[in-house]
Amino acid sequence: MKTVLLFMATALAEIVGCYLPWLWLRQGKPVWLLVPAALSLALFAWLLTLHDTAGAGRVYAAYGGVYIGVALAWLWAVDGIRPTPWDVAGVLVALVGMAIIMFQPTR
Repeated sequence: MKTVLLFMATALAEIVGCYLPWLWLRQGKPVWLLVPAALSLALFAWLLTLHDTAGAGRVYAAYGGVYIGVALAWLWAVDGIRPTPWDVAGVLVALVGMAIIMFQPTR
């Protein structure tokens, strides 16, 4: 559970760090949004280092599955667009992949 919650916090930090510049570039919001965006991306990078696994590549690979789920939750909560059944199926497949990578037996 701790691993999944940490991945979710990591994903949220990345999404916020990318969403704020998107607001500035695409919707004409104030340029000062780049400051909290940079801080959020720094938090994202730090959070990635807290995951307990051998090798950064494995963390990045597993993180991708959780990121997909959090991004679609963001789509619904922030953008107001309800995910389709295809979106949900894709998230489930990605989460199974994440679980296989993160919870594999150790030697």
